[in-house]
This record gives sequence, C-alpha cells and structure tokens, in this order.
Amino acid sequence: MQAEAGRVAGSHPGQGVTPWILRTEVLVVLALSLGASAVSSLISFVGALTKPGGLRDQAAQLNGSYTPGRPWLDLAWQLFGITSALVPVALVAYLLMREGAGLRAIGFDRTRPWPDLGRGVLVAAGIGSAGLAFYLVAIESGFNLTVVPESLPSVWWKFPVLILSAMQNSVLEEVIVVGYLLRRLDQLGWSPVAALAASSVLRGSYHLYQGIGGFIGNMVMGAVFVLLYRRWGRVGPLVVAHTLLDVGAFVGYALLAGRVGWLPTA
Repeated sequence: MQAEAGRVAGSHPGQGVTPWILRTEVLVVLALSLGASAVSSLISFVGALTKPGGLRDQAAQLNGSYTPGRPWLDLAWQLFGITSALVPVALVAYLLMREGAGLRAIGFDRTRPWPDLGRGVLVAAGIGSAGLAFYLVAIESGFNLTVVPESLPSVWWKFPVLILSAMQNSVLEEVIVVGYLLRRLDQLGWSPVAALAASSVLRGSYHLYQGIGGFIGNMVMGAVFVLLYRRWGRVGPLVVAHTLLDVGAFVGYALLAGRVGWLPTA
C-alpha cells in the first residue's frame, strides 16, 4: 500500500498548471475552510488567555442551539450549518475531478468499505482512550478550557444532529487537511516531513480555541493520521475513525454530563 500512496500523492496535476497556480489554489481552499477556522481559533484563544481567570474556568461550546425555544427553526439552522460546512469538500472534489482524479485519488470512495471500517474502528479505539486521558490532564493542569461538546435542547433530533455533525467534521478535516493538502504539497515538491508538519500544525491550530492541550493533542493526532494515510493511501479509514471519536465525544457528553464525577462540565 505504500507504493499505492506514493502514486496517488505524486500524480501530476495536469498540463499548464504551474506551482504558483497550485499554491494559490491551496490558499483559496484553506481560506474558505480550515485555514479561516485556524485564524478564528487563534483570536478566540487570545481572548480566553487575556480574560481574567484561568483557562480551566472558561468553556469552549460546541453544537449549541441557534434558536432556543424554537426547535423546528433550530433544526433548520443545524442542518444548514452542517451542509454548508461541506461546501469546501465539494470544491476539492471538483478540483480533483478537473485533474482527472476525483476523490478516489485520495481514497475517499466506496471501493474498500470493510477494510476502511475495520481500520477506522481500531484507530478510534487507540486514539480515543489516550485523547480522553490527555484532555483530563490538560484540564487539571490549567492548559485547556472546559470543552462542552453539546448543549442542544432535549428534542427528538438531538442525537441525529450530533451524529451528522460528527460526520461533517470528519469528512471536512480528513479530506482537506490530509488527502487534499498532502497531495498538493507533494505536487509542489515538499518533503514528506515538511508536509506532515504543515498538516498536523494546521489541525492543531484550528483546535486552539480549546486551549494549549487542544492544540497539542490534535497536532499529535494529525501526525498519526498523516503517517497512516501515507501507509494506506486512503482517507476512508481516517474519516471512520474521526467520526467515531466525535460521536463518542458528542453523544457521550450528552449522556454522561452531570451523571459522572470525572467528566468536567461548564
């Protein structure tokens, strides 16, 4: 599979496409997606860092209500937010199709569903327990905000929306930060180490709103995901793993918050 990954990453982007065009394309894609999230996250972190009190006394809210008390309108906003966040993925798919490759070039297709699922489950099991332990240590050390994965009202669509949100996060991040970005950086002649550093630092950066622990933990996870992608040549298992991790965080928090003493709550 290493040879397969090398062929995927090294594919030529097409005649007449200069390095300047590729660099511009990458900047535009990131500016419309996770690069913008990284800047927003940095501003949020500076705000939290300069606010009176420690980081652990502040909260990073995820998956909150848009219109409290109006569940059907809230549901419409939730679904709009999830689908609109995937527009950059559609852009990447289009760019790869113009290249003559499509998302299959980065291993985001249905050609190997069971291997992707099996590998994803194993990766999620390995990273999930270590990630939770690291988060709890970061909270106790004062390096992290208290992350509130969900604060949705108790309505019928709560858990389906949380699962859809987890899937959206996973597809967006793994397609862009691993598959697309590594492909383009390889085509631009970046070394594997430099590309790994760029991908993992970017992943950590847009999680900086959670605190230093969120930055470091996600950067390490990003490095692991890059190495696995290089080995397998597919983002499919990474999407599965990331989805399971986020479903565990979102749904697990909804079920356990306030019911167990070890889980920090705002």
